[in-house]
Amino acid sequence: MILLQAQHVARYFGADVLFENIYLEIQDHSRVALVGRNGAGKSTLLKMIADIEQPDAGKISKGKQVTIGYLAQNTGLDSTQSIWDEMLDVFHSVIQLEKKMRHIEQLLGDADLLADEDRYQETLKQYDQMQHDFKEQNGYGYEAEIRSVLHGFSFFEADYPKSINQLSGGQKTRLALAKLLLQKKDLLILDEPTNHLDIETLNWLENYLQTYTGALLIVSHDRYFLDKVVNEVYDLSRQKITHYKGNYSKFLDLKAAQLEKEWKEFEKQQKEIAKLEDFVNRNLVRASTTKRAQSRRKQLEKIDRLDKPQGDEKSATFRFQPSIESGNVVMTVENGAIGYEDTILSEPINMDVRKYDSIALVGPNGVGKSTLLKSLLNELPLIKGETKFGTNVEVGYYDQEQAELHSTKSVLAELWDDHPTTPEKDIRSILGSFLFSGEDVEKSVSSLSGGEKARLALAKLSMEKDNFLILDEPTNHLDIDSKEVLENALIDFDGTLLFVSHDRYFINRIATKVIELSPEGSTVYLGDYDYYLEKKAEQEELKRLAQEDAQMKQPLQSEETNPNKPAENRVINKENQKLIRQLTRRIEAIENETAELEQAIEELESELTKPDVYEDHIKVQEINDQLQLLTNQYEELMEEWESSTLELENL
Repeated sequence: MILLQAQHVARYFGADVLFENIYLEIQDHSRVALVGRNGAGKSTLLKMIADIEQPDAGKISKGKQVTIGYLAQNTGLDSTQSIWDEMLDVFHSVIQLEKKMRHIEQLLGDADLLADEDRYQETLKQYDQMQHDFKEQNGYGYEAEIRSVLHGFSFFEADYPKSINQLSGGQKTRLALAKLLLQKKDLLILDEPTNHLDIETLNWLENYLQTYTGALLIVSHDRYFLDKVVNEVYDLSRQKITHYKGNYSKFLDLKAAQLEKEWKEFEKQQKEIAKLEDFVNRNLVRASTTKRAQSRRKQLEKIDRLDKPQGDEKSATFRFQPSIESGNVVMTVENGAIGYEDTILSEPINMDVRKYDSIALVGPNGVGKSTLLKSLLNELPLIKGETKFGTNVEVGYYDQEQAELHSTKSVLAELWDDHPTTPEKDIRSILGSFLFSGEDVEKSVSSLSGGEKARLALAKLSMEKDNFLILDEPTNHLDIDSKEVLENALIDFDGTLLFVSHDRYFINRIATKVIELSPEGSTVYLGDYDYYLEKKAEQEELKRLAQEDAQMKQPLQSEETNPNKPAENRVINKENQKLIRQLTRRIEAIENETAELEQAIEELESELTKPDVYEDHIKVQEINDQLQLLTNQYEELMEEWESSTLELENL
């Protein structure tokens, strides 16, 4: 079923065309990516589809009953409520329905109602419908669903009472997305949903969206994310849109093949035209061949000439070239600890960075990745340990906040003031390679977009000619094409790299090592991102098998057979294993009990619909009493299941 269609949609700015003749179709369960350069109009088109803006031409039509959820870039929840209360608002109708059910349950036991047959039957019918609706709307499990989604976005039980207006911007953005997912709209429109998400949360979101029951329309510069979530792509380029089937990688292959095909057809037609024109020019004036020449001329006039194929728009073309080589040992950190005042975020941290290493620093948000980079640069002191740089090491730093840019300067002055002896034409040439040309170089830095500021900061970095680049989220704000150019420049870089990034595709192309940062310190993986994932999966599997093995064995070895392990620790481990076994058995028992209760509740509800039952007031009252008892038992078991599951996860 078609949920929504955009037909001949356009956006104009005076005489300028942003895009026109846009056709886009979304069906139920569609998984659609909208891609294109920064400035192509992707966010504008999303706002039109979400009915926030109106098109200048064409129309967007959708079904009357279709519900749409829209998440704009960097949108955060603005609320004075607690996290838990804000999420409960999504299920307001279910909560109200539950209150009405409880009220009717009390009415069904009222003597006056029992005496009025018609009113009683009508109330009973109403209650039966309410029970059906309550179950359909996940009335027995919505709190567990809220906990699951909040946990996926790294909000835990202790966070639930926190007021939303006291949270950071990134946390508010994650909560806005969490609330939108819980609303289960028919069409979910997400503009850069991966911003502010760490890798662990990205993995969770990908898995969640793969099972989302509605349709998805997504703008994202995260190629890894698009490959896992979408199965069709609309490419907004040069004011027009083209549709491709497949994920993002398939789209790249199809687009390249389409361009190659267009070039072949164009070149073939050009040869045919040249051949006809040559014949006409040589034979038109000859009496013996004039008729044939005129015939060829008519052929030329009838040819529907193909336009010259156009590839991608102009791309940035830059390089990082160190002025001198460093020694083989670039940097070492021994037993480092990072944090603020009395709070340690991570320790011990040990790093051995060698010449030509390309190291990705990964870990959850809040563990201190950016803090570590600033500590290495001596902008923040290490709480413990020390950093040593090798011979001839010259460090260049890219700050994700672009704090080193001066908002009052022009683009040209931003570079020229740092390199006053460099001729203006050379500065302009460098800026041109980063897509700043003509009047663009006279713009003030404060007026630039996020992507433009990122390119300007990279331009400044390229002029420093350092041999050790430390980069904090260098792909933030860059469109996919600019990311690919940056990747190629860093792959060709004849120096050493240490970078923080949440872009897994970028990490996979650039990294030769991965260092995972956690509260327990640093762990080195000698490979790219895929290798890191494989090793992590192996470690998790080994950990799981070890836990299962420990549960099956008899009490731990005696002091004599395991002298390296204190008796106190063995007692604690033994108690943990015992508790794990108890919780596991209890959870299984609860699941069996709730299944039996659900069946019993359904049977009783079915009984109430039988004529010989609902005509017997006494029997109806007995069944309702049983229903109330079973429902209460079910709710108590569900609460116990949730608490037991959380307790097991924390062990």
